[in-house]
Amino acid sequence: MIDMLDPRLLRSFVAIVDSGHFTRAAEQLGMTQSTISQQLGRLEEAAGHPLIDRAARPVRPTAMGERLLGHARRILQLDEEARNLLRDPAGTAGVSIGLPEDLATPAMAQRLAGFAAANSRIRLDVVTGLSRDLAARYRQGEFDLVVVKEDRPAPDCRASYPEPLGWFAARDHAVEARDPVPLVTFPPGGLYREPMFRALETAGRRWYVAFTGSSLQSVLAATEAGMGLSLLPRSVVEGRALRRLTGLGEAAPMVVSLYARENAEPIAELVDMTKAVLEQRMSLAPTRTSGSA
Repeated sequence: MIDMLDPRLLRSFVAIVDSGHFTRAAEQLGMTQSTISQQLGRLEEAAGHPLIDRAARPVRPTAMGERLLGHARRILQLDEEARNLLRDPAGTAGVSIGLPEDLATPAMAQRLAGFAAANSRIRLDVVTGLSRDLAARYRQGEFDLVVVKEDRPAPDCRASYPEPLGWFAARDHAVEARDPVPLVTFPPGGLYREPMFRALETAGRRWYVAFTGSSLQSVLAATEAGMGLSLLPRSVVEGRALRRLTGLGEAAPMVVSLYARENAEPIAELVDMTKAVLEQRMSLAPTRTSGSA
């Protein structure tokens, strides 16, 4: 059965109409006149109608040929677009990355954008989330590269960085003078929550949870508003209306760990890029402190 939508047959038909001659159309398409005549004949057989008035000089489409012509041009255009799409490798190789929310910074985004621009074949799929969830998904094979916060790095860690923590309160609210002291924290199981409780108990301070936020931004906002104290990474408070406190008990640094698989070609470059961003971020942790009551 002849397919009348075969682009080869339609291309011959359009070339004959555009040139007005079988010979010229054959030359344009790099074929013999007999071949292009055969292809037109096959198309006309499939259509069940003559499509070219061969008696006219120059030849021209019949009424049925005119009806087909516009559709033939669109089909050929779509055929060319599909061929170009398949020839373009952009976005055909995916790399999945997992990041904690506070590490999806403008600096990280700029580095990832630069990598994507220089490697159009690579499609980056970046997911932010809680470190415990990201770590579990990496172990299940969902990520090629992941950055997580944890108590200690695993043996297959590519790089790890200590993340200094500090007690912070709103600049204009002396919430640290209250007894018991109000706390702003993450939900149970969240980072910094248990270290916060242990540090206060070691310091002999009574406390209660005044605000629980499921994201870093909500915890920062509540702390800025004076709802309570919070134990936070020193690297995330730059530019916030917060002051660092002392005398509430020290918490051991968290560890920011980088994990990546060995079997993906662009991973080495992404690992180096991520290391550079993390090293810069950890070196920018603010150190200004304020005494607590």
